[in-house]
Amino acid sequence: MDETPNLLPIRLVVTDDLERSRGTVFFRFFLAIPHLLFVLLWGVAAFAVSVILWLALVFQGTAPPTLQRFVATYVRYSVHVSSYLFLAAGPYPGFAGSAAYPVDVEIELAPRQSRRSVVARLPLALPALILAAGLGGAAFGGSFSWVTSRSYGMSSLGGSAGYQALGVAAAAGLLAWFASLALGRTPRGLRDLIAYCVGYGAQATGYFLLVTDRYPTSDPGRVAPFADLPSHPVRLELTDSTHRSRLTVFFRLLLTIPHLVWLILWFILVWLAVLVAWLVALVIGRVPLPLHRFIAAWVRYAAHVTAFLFVIGGPFPGFVGAAGSYPVDFAIDLPQHQRRLVTLFRLVLAIPAFVLGSALGSILWIVGIFGWFA
Repeated sequence: MDETPNLLPIRLVVTDDLERSRGTVFFRFFLAIPHLLFVLLWGVAAFAVSVILWLALVFQGTAPPTLQRFVATYVRYSVHVSSYLFLAAGPYPGFAGSAAYPVDVEIELAPRQSRRSVVARLPLALPALILAAGLGGAAFGGSFSWVTSRSYGMSSLGGSAGYQALGVAAAAGLLAWFASLALGRTPRGLRDLIAYCVGYGAQATGYFLLVTDRYPTSDPGRVAPFADLPSHPVRLELTDSTHRSRLTVFFRLLLTIPHLVWLILWFILVWLAVLVAWLVALVIGRVPLPLHRFIAAWVRYAAHVTAFLFVIGGPFPGFVGAAGSYPVDFAIDLPQHQRRLVTLFRLVLAIPAFVLGSALGSILWIVGIFGWFA
């Protein structure tokens, strides 16, 4: 087991330059079909080999390195296929899982593992596999997303449930498909998000298939240390501790009901305020400060309620959305000048963000349920 706290045994390595060929992007799913078939067959073989590894680790305490390398190569190959399919990488991957792809993983084998963790590996890995499935990353976690992603370029933008079923990586890949066709490159934010999903999926798969005994981490700073968030007028401020009162956690949903009712009632007024702010911004190029403060307070309040409901925040939130009043908060800059043309088409321009937000919403439910039990 790797004793270095900041070094994961399955590490994501990204050297992608974001450039994409429009021709290969347009036919990306069809070009990936041979790889999808091969990764499915290889996955069946890898699972069978992992059963042998399980028996060897339980009875001998060590795993044959040759068999572990076979499974580890499958994990690496699945990362390549996922990255190609979801447009986190450009070139066509090879079929051998060699360590020479723009989105790759470095894997340190763990031939000796705790017998107790090996015996209970399936129930221990189940939460990570569920989260990996929601993220739609590599191998076992992302297989459902691979199947449903056949809707690339053909799906309409109706209904959030469809994008939640696709997984975060596939939803981001769908947006990257359109962006790459238009720009000839994948936006870095989408590439980094897809790479994060793929990297976590590789960790979950490697842990489940006994390549390593280090439990997967979802910490973005460790899974995707190459990613860097750009400056934005709306920023998350997190000062919450991870300690929770078991009593308030047990009744968390009931305690949130008054907030949910107030959130909906307040939203009716916010919707009217947004309509007025949109019309005024079209005329003067800026949202009036009173309307900005009113809408921003609701945005902060919605964040406080969501954090409390999904056990991301600990204390009971207030009802006014005051800045700095909750340990999971948003810092929102004062009104800035906005281009009228962008304001005019704001709803249309926001659709990609809504699609991605909807997919991430499924992860929020998964994390909230796991956090409740924890």
